[in-house]
Amino acid sequence: MKQYGTGTKCVQAGYTPENGGPRQIPIIQSTTFKYDTSEDMGKLFDLETSGYFYSRLQNPTCDHVAAKIAAMEGGCAGMLTSSGQAANFFAMFNICECGGHIVASSTIYGGTYNLIKVTMAKMGIESTFVSPDATDEELDAAFRPNTKLVFGESIANPALTVLDIERFAAAAHRHGVPLIVDNTFPTPVNLRPIEWGADIVTHSTTKYMDGHGSAVGGAIVDSGHFDWMAHKEKFPGLTTPDDSYHGIVYAEKFGQEGAFITKATSQLMRDFGCVQSPQSAFYLNLGLESLHVRMPRHVENGQAVAEFLEAHPLVTHVNYSGLPSSPYYERAKKYMPKGGCGVVSFELSGGRPMAEVFMKHLKLAAIETHVADARTCCLNPATSTHRQMNDEELIAAGVPAGMVRMSCGLEDKEDLIADLSQALDACAG
Repeated sequence: MKQYGTGTKCVQAGYTPENGGPRQIPIIQSTTFKYDTSEDMGKLFDLETSGYFYSRLQNPTCDHVAAKIAAMEGGCAGMLTSSGQAANFFAMFNICECGGHIVASSTIYGGTYNLIKVTMAKMGIESTFVSPDATDEELDAAFRPNTKLVFGESIANPALTVLDIERFAAAAHRHGVPLIVDNTFPTPVNLRPIEWGADIVTHSTTKYMDGHGSAVGGAIVDSGHFDWMAHKEKFPGLTTPDDSYHGIVYAEKFGQEGAFITKATSQLMRDFGCVQSPQSAFYLNLGLESLHVRMPRHVENGQAVAEFLEAHPLVTHVNYSGLPSSPYYERAKKYMPKGGCGVVSFELSGGRPMAEVFMKHLKLAAIETHVADARTCCLNPATSTHRQMNDEELIAAGVPAGMVRMSCGLEDKEDLIADLSQALDACAG
């Protein structure tokens, strides 16, 4: 499917019906798969042949959808997980074990920040957080001999900073490690990080890819570009024998384009079981089929709302890379000429108390711990998604206590602006 455009891949990639087969991806709602002999099944357990034996590791429905997302991102292989958080954890833990070190952008989703700083630290993995605007010198200074990867978000949630993917990729590669980019907000419709040097791409498919709030999920896509054997000493999990699979060396047996996803599936999914259900994958595929049609409307609404808010006297600051006043405007034009996403974050002059009044008076926009949906929603990150951070960490993450994050859905932009206007009028008293 590489010769087709992203929109065509949204609709067609990942699954080709056989003659007389179902046109829609079938839901294989089965935990197990039958084989005629134990020898046939044994070959699967030894990774000697491809196939399915237990849906905790792989399922045909999930694999069709993962293949579609990989094609959309321009990658060589992909896998689905139970959530975006699971996707990020698998992508990092697949190559960074106890004793390793991660360099990450400081302006990332609060749950991912906590995953890296707190939870993975309990596993013996250290981390250093750097500004997405760090200089080359500051980036280089963050690396250590035991650094295994660099992590960032293409558009950060909810700070909406835009990652300079080329610079972060260059820094990662100077130090012999891959760059992992969470591309949830732009989606491959508006940005494909692999084209700019990223090695691995993750998604919370719960967001725009699903687009309707129907199923939680995540995805990992491998570019196939990173040469694990060239940095053999850094990645023993991929370049030395795996005793749990009879001494298989993933990078040798499955090559540069197959090693990463094969290990993540056969080892991490086997042991952690963060599998996406076939039913959820089916819902996700329905969302993917219209993603290229929906994203321009989200961008249009986000731009209109951002421009309205920036001109309002009660709004002190608006984060949206489509505004010429944004420090990320030129960077966004470089990486996302068609626009980024429909998420806008902003601060009100009355801080958190005014934010609470504002959100309480909204009629169309619902207060939800969600984002990137067909329906407009909002929240105060400091009291929800980033609640685990202290004030100093909130500032470093670009999430002041009074910030409101608004995810503009697919409604008429005139109605969204009218809703914002009346809620701001209520704030004025």
